[in-house]
Amino acid sequence: MEYDVLIVGGGPAGLAAAIRLKQRAEKDGKDITVAVLEKSAELGGHILSGAVIDPKALNELFPDWMAMGAPLETPVTKDRFMVLGPMGQISLPMAMLPPMMHNDGCYIASLGNVTRWLGEQAERMGVEVYPGMAASHVVWDEPSGRVKGVVAGVFGIDKHGQPTGDFQPGIELHGKYVFIAEGVRGSLAKTITARHKLQDGKSPQKYGIGLKELWQVSPEKHQPGLAQHTTGWPLDEHTGGGSFMYHFGDNYVAIGYVVHLNYKNPFLSPFDEFQRFKHHPAIAPHLEGGTRISYGARAITEGGFQSVPKLSFPGGVLIGCSAGFVNVPRIKGSHNAMKTGMLAADAAYDAVMAGRSGDELVEYQTAYENSWVFQELKRVRNAKPFLTRFGTTLGGALGVFDMWFGTLFGGASLFGTLKHAKTDAASTELASKHKPIVYPKPDGKLSFDKLSSVFISNTNHAEEQPAHLKLIDPTVPIRVNLPKYGEPARLYCPAGVYEVVYADEVAKTDPRFVINAQNCVHCKTCDIKDPSQNIVWTTPEGGGGPNYPNM
Repeated sequence: MEYDVLIVGGGPAGLAAAIRLKQRAEKDGKDITVAVLEKSAELGGHILSGAVIDPKALNELFPDWMAMGAPLETPVTKDRFMVLGPMGQISLPMAMLPPMMHNDGCYIASLGNVTRWLGEQAERMGVEVYPGMAASHVVWDEPSGRVKGVVAGVFGIDKHGQPTGDFQPGIELHGKYVFIAEGVRGSLAKTITARHKLQDGKSPQKYGIGLKELWQVSPEKHQPGLAQHTTGWPLDEHTGGGSFMYHFGDNYVAIGYVVHLNYKNPFLSPFDEFQRFKHHPAIAPHLEGGTRISYGARAITEGGFQSVPKLSFPGGVLIGCSAGFVNVPRIKGSHNAMKTGMLAADAAYDAVMAGRSGDELVEYQTAYENSWVFQELKRVRNAKPFLTRFGTTLGGALGVFDMWFGTLFGGASLFGTLKHAKTDAASTELASKHKPIVYPKPDGKLSFDKLSSVFISNTNHAEEQPAHLKLIDPTVPIRVNLPKYGEPARLYCPAGVYEVVYADEVAKTDPRFVINAQNCVHCKTCDIKDPSQNIVWTTPEGGGGPNYPNM
């Protein structure tokens, strides 16, 4: 199947790109063929975000989005930022924080529902949207390495790699230009980045893991428009992260926790840190008596300005979180993702109309470097390195100072541009340097276990398909990771995918590494944090994974 532009990923970046292409063609009275592939069973099904949404990009895409019924219904009316201790908290005056960290003019919403709405607009304009179609391989033009398209829609392979009675071989979809909009740590983006050395000369990409629950609380506890963020407890001074809590919609409270994946202690469990965080006296009253509706987790790009790779390659581009445009201090990225999709769309539209095909869209790189996305990321470029080098208190203070300086002096910094030194996997220290962490047992009211959480994420995978989580060397988990690091996969995974089981659990004899791939919520943390870089996340059959409602 041949298209002018093929977009892999039906999130905010991919759909904004598709819509922009159609808008340009409609304005000029031209025709352009656009297809969007989405691995989730429905658009928005795999989208997970806080989310406080800056409508800046949406204002450009659809100036009348409010009249059109976009599901941004709850404006932020109260901002709060707190530093937590074990039993108390300090609220920081919002006036201390630079203007970009305020949420004036922003909206609390479900980014999944916003994505569904964008999909409706795209289809109405003639974009071909294919949910449940996982793109499993790049189609290369050899030997040049130009990206011609992707293979998608492979179904009916059993766990031994053999065709079943339901086998479908998949199809090749080609585009004059291929947009990679898979989101964080996508498997195709990894392949393309490695082949075309897109990360060369850049800092390594950095990541966090974000865990989120959606609660419905009683009306008397509901504070529509409250956006509350915290840092500090339960993490220690040199483990980065923090929380968000947003009141919106039908008595909903979105609550979540982010742990930066450059943490050192291999015994740390981000999921369990989140669960005990909810018992803090500043948090628990918001949730007590409420009902937990949904749960999910996913990785977040945190490298920012200095980690953004080269954006174009022969035949295509990286957009949205495939390149990493999250603004860490703002805890926002969807507006940047949408804008980069729109910039890439403009470049591709002009190229197609000029009769070009399969070359490098260098105009997109130039457009990005002249955009407000570039300026926004440049202004906060040192916030993450400061936290890494100096810890939460001093690093946070230096970051706030640097952002204020940049606000007052046109994005300048007294520190230049600090680099990220190493990958998150390389940040993991030996187990011998740390003590195991004993987490409190969940009470089933505010805190819960992993398996009951995965259940309400609506995660499902075809039973007989091959495990989409691959080990480069099957011996590494027990031979290397267990003695050196205590096999941290069993702890950093937020879905109970990885286990070490013993023939004798008491004597700890004959350990065996077990992968429960059916539990996977597609967060990609294992692909990022495994200290041996031995786990490779690949796409399962289309339609598999979580299905997040209102997340």
